[in-house]
Amino acid sequence: MSSLTFSLARKVAVVTGSSRGIGAAIALRLAEEGAAVVVNYINSSAAAEKIVSTIKAQGKGDAIAIKANVSTTEGAKQLLDESVKAFGKIDALVLNAGIFGMKTLADTDEPFFDAHFNTNVKGPLFAAKHAVDKGMFPAAGGRIVFLSTSLTSNSAVPTNSLVYVMSKGAVEQMSRILARDLASKNITVNTVGPGPTDTDMFREGKPQKLIDTIAAQNPNNRLGTPEEIAAVVAFLASPASQWVTGQNLRVTGGFVV
Repeated sequence: MSSLTFSLARKVAVVTGSSRGIGAAIALRLAEEGAAVVVNYINSSAAAEKIVSTIKAQGKGDAIAIKANVSTTEGAKQLLDESVKAFGKIDALVLNAGIFGMKTLADTDEPFFDAHFNTNVKGPLFAAKHAVDKGMFPAAGGRIVFLSTSLTSNSAVPTNSLVYVMSKGAVEQMSRILARDLASKNITVNTVGPGPTDTDMFREGKPQKLIDTIAAQNPNNRLGTPEEIAAVVAFLASPASQWVTGQNLRVTGGFVV
């Protein structure tokens, strides 16, 4: 079928938390496929504008940067409203923004819990709801892509990732149910679960010896790259993925099988 293209020409994609790391790689890849991309940030204005400039220089897609705190329902709505004001619609909503704190049960408190669930669960849920309720996706359909983690199925999961993994488990279940709920609107909903990926966020606070140990646990003896995650997201955002919904694609290089 000719409509099952990987091209994102004339498509509009919103990528939350896309000024750096995996989010930035996703924004760049979607634009490379022809999309107009909204680069969302909360603090890193210069980094976000650099992504926008890179996209515009490539001459394939388009981009704007929008500051919004998507851990709040108000911020999520603001981001989507401004995106539609700029580009008229949203074809793909990639809910990448997230936080990853490390505390065991003994050290976990309410503010730590609330921060993770607000950013990783509440914000994405109400962003998706606002986009659907306000008819921001075209009648022909749209794409919602959540980001999770391979830690939700890794038997060697560290005990200090308790709250983070809880929040990502919620995301995976949310994605499954929304896929069934939104099928009648021609909106597919999927989750991408990266394994250990070589980003600044992943490296933060880890000595090189620990990073090397984690990389050695992969059968390919390395970390994944943000670009490898972005390629899968680009597929899920494209018309070619129309028969893929309610799925959790683990992009781990065999780290979790």
